[in-house]
Amino acid sequence: MKALIVYGGWEGHEPDKVANILARKLREHKFDVELSDTLDSFCDLEKLLALDLIVPEWTMGSIEKEQLAGLCGAVRQGVGLAGLHGGLGDSFRQAVDYQFMVGGQWVAHPGGVIDYRVHIVDHADPVTAGLDHFAMHSEQYYMHVDPSNHVLATTTFEFNGCTMPVAWKRMFEKGRVFYSSLGHVASDLDVPEALTIITRGMLWAAEGRRLAG
Repeated sequence: MKALIVYGGWEGHEPDKVANILARKLREHKFDVELSDTLDSFCDLEKLLALDLIVPEWTMGSIEKEQLAGLCGAVRQGVGLAGLHGGLGDSFRQAVDYQFMVGGQWVAHPGGVIDYRVHIVDHADPVTAGLDHFAMHSEQYYMHVDPSNHVLATTTFEFNGCTMPVAWKRMFEKGRVFYSSLGHVASDLDVPEALTIITRGMLWAAEGRRLAG
C-alpha cells in the first residue's frame, strides 16, 4: 500500500517530527511512504489516485486552488485521508471546502496545555476497540464539528461542561476520512492510546481504497 505524508506550516506543532512518527508506524504495516514538504504534491491528481492514503500534517497556512482541487478530488474518488490535531484540523482556515471534507475545524484550546480525559464512546469500532478512557496533558481542542461524523472518542471541558469529539471517522464521497485531535507535539504520541488511535485511524482510512477495488 502507498501513502503520502505532506508536512509543514506552523513549526510549533513539530510537523517534521510528527510526520516521521506517522511514517514509521505506516512502514511497520508495510506501507510504501513518501514524505513531502510542499503542498504542490497535491497538484498531480493522477499520482494521488495511485495512493491508498494521504496524511496532511500542515497547520494553518494557505492552500492554492489547484492544490486543494487535487487533494479533494483524490479523496472524493476513494483515496483515504487521515491526520491529527492542527495538522489536519486547523489547516487552511480560509478553505471551507477543505473543512467540509475533514468534518471539523479548530476553534480554541481553553487553558492551553492542561490535564484532561479522553473518553472512548465506541468500544466496538476497530479504531478504538480494547482501549479504555485515558489521560492527556496537552491542548484540549474545542472545535466546530460536522454532525454527520461517526464519533469514536470525546472529551468534556471543565469550564462549560461541553462534550466535544476527539476522534471521528466519516466518508467524503468515496473516500474514508479519519481525524484525531490528539498530537499537539510529537511527545504527545508517547501516550500509547493516542498513538494507537491515529495508527488505527490511518489504517482504516487506507483500507477503504483496497476494499473499493
